[in-house]
Amino acid sequence: MRQVWIVLRREYLERVKTKGFILATIALPLLIIGMIGLSGFLGMQAARSDRHLELIDYTGQVGEEVTARVSALGYEIDQVDPATSLEEMDRRVLEDNLEGYLIIDDLTLTDGVFAYRGEDSPGSVRRAVLESVVVETILELYLSGLESGEAVRALIEGGSLEFESVAGSAESENAEVNRMVGTAVGFAGAMILYITTLLYGAYVLRAVLDEKRNRVVEVVISSVTPGRLMLGKILGVGSMGLTQMGIWGASVGLLVLFGLPLVAAILPEGVAAELTQFLPGPGVLALFAAYFVLGYFLFASLFAAVGAMCATEEDAQQAQFPVMMLLIVPFMMQMVTIEADFAWMDWVALFPYFSPIMMFPRAASGAVPVWMVALSLVLMVLALMGTAWVAGRIYRVGILMQGKRPTLRELVRWVRTA
Repeated sequence: MRQVWIVLRREYLERVKTKGFILATIALPLLIIGMIGLSGFLGMQAARSDRHLELIDYTGQVGEEVTARVSALGYEIDQVDPATSLEEMDRRVLEDNLEGYLIIDDLTLTDGVFAYRGEDSPGSVRRAVLESVVVETILELYLSGLESGEAVRALIEGGSLEFESVAGSAESENAEVNRMVGTAVGFAGAMILYITTLLYGAYVLRAVLDEKRNRVVEVVISSVTPGRLMLGKILGVGSMGLTQMGIWGASVGLLVLFGLPLVAAILPEGVAAELTQFLPGPGVLALFAAYFVLGYFLFASLFAAVGAMCATEEDAQQAQFPVMMLLIVPFMMQMVTIEADFAWMDWVALFPYFSPIMMFPRAASGAVPVWMVALSLVLMVLALMGTAWVAGRIYRVGILMQGKRPTLRELVRWVRTA
């Protein structure tokens, strides 16, 4: 184990000291947090300035309602006397006493066309807000004789679909909420598992291939057995990956810790409490860690074998394609069946190489029984043992081989004779 520890430490330190690791691990979260903070700061500054509008309603029918709705969206808007001349309004805009003003006339009632006069364009966001308010107000005016104002408002907003359980019990409703939360968490977890497994597996391949091309391995192999060298590389890259994910996770935790009070103050009462339901529990996090560790070792062994059997970057890109397909195929199947109820897909998810991406979302949403989740973990452990054994024998022979990439028959001979 001392040899494995030496290789692990070397692989780990070599990667965490690189500029790429520092930029990706530390600078990226800081950049994201800084962009979020800057966006919030600019948004607050924009909310405090250049929002004073006025409205002239020549129809005398919708001006008060439009003014009230625009004010509810955070804009400072006043309705002025229609007798005020446009020249006077333009003068106030040019003297920076007013950002702009709206003109509503008979054409607005018939075609929904109204004017915005100002020095600068209102911008796409503000344009969409004003158009939405005016059009909805006109529609409600036309439909006001059919239903109450609240009913018309609900229809304009598009209505809503409410789920009602045939059992009619609170437990059924809670189960539906938990299923939706589990589906969201499972989808996010599958995305993370797919990206990290592919990323860190490729790191293992590149580490093996670089040492083989530089012939450094010919010196290292004299004091470390091939099996321990492969295990040390896998553990070293895995430790680097855990460090990176730990820093990212801590950054997200700090962002939530300091940003949640601000979000809770901005959101309506009760909404922030509902959002906390989407946070994963300890059990889901533990299950995610299990699938991540087993999935990483499973695919890292395959990527290490691919790196050992290849001598050039071009050969490695072609040889790793079957391994990548073991990640891409379940990911695509999971995306297609994310909301579909295919019972046979649960059995497909038991395939050890598909389980990290396909079984975890099902387990998080409660779509499969506990025994099936446990069986998938057991099968992954068995597959890891077999994969590591085969990959280790290929690594033992291929790490010192040069020249063209071996054929499938030659790989079988390596496994038999190593």
